Amino acid sequence: MSSEPPVRYELSGSTAWITVDRAAALNALDRATVRGLAEAVERAAGDAAVRAVVLTGAGDRAFIAGADIQELQVRTLATESRPDGGGRRALAARLEGLDKPTVAAINGVALGGGLELAMACTLRVASERARLGLPEIKLGIIPGNGGTQRLARFVGWGRAMEMVLTGEPIDAPTALAWGLVNRVAGHERLRAEAQALADTLAQRPPLALRAAKEAVLASRELGVEAGGDLERMLFAMCCGTADKAEGVRAFLEKRAARFTGE
Repeated sequence: MSSEPPVRYELSGSTAWITVDRAAALNALDRATVRGLAEAVERAAGDAAVRAVVLTGAGDRAFIAGADIQELQVRTLATESRPDGGGRRALAARLEGLDKPTVAAINGVALGGGLELAMACTLRVASERARLGLPEIKLGIIPGNGGTQRLARFVGWGRAMEMVLTGEPIDAPTALAWGLVNRVAGHERLRAEAQALADTLAQRPPLALRAAKEAVLASRELGVEAGGDLERMLFAMCCGTADKAEGVRAFLEKRAARFTGE
């Protein structure tokens, strides 16, 4: 068994790159990897210098190929009903709720828990070689980390039902057409494309970015009226920031804004 940690954490400017580093196992999610991912996400969350996060997988074949089958064999009603049985679901929720934008750089297959984590990211860039799916039904189970809940919000009820019930994956162009990913890049260009997108997000005012992400996520649960009230409150808060004053001043002076997160 390898003694190398299953998750790498690297900084590229103001972007934290979190890489699942189990290429030989197609970056499958075992317990150690889930723990490593949770620790990496918290590390990025606590670093004020980090303005954006990219999640990806090692190698050329897989982003994250889902659960580790050896561990899945011993998961039972009892293990999954324990209070600590929802660690993978908690990871997806933490990733989605992070107050910094996240980009999934999908460099290969994103299946099961891998697709669930990609859907929890703010944006998704897929390699032209990527295939995305929720194949759990073929193993006699269903998605357990938010897949049945998030997928329909991206692709619609009918397409989500087909993907979940058949377990068949879709290719990158289909994922783009259905709205499951934001961009598709040539395989060799994927990292550069994800970095460029992260750089763009990192240049935006952090407080406004956080408020915008909160408002869009809340739109899934709130009606238009309640969502509009939240939006107005967040808008008002943004109007009281130094970044707002700097953004307007920079626009009038025809120069690039220098946002500080204040």
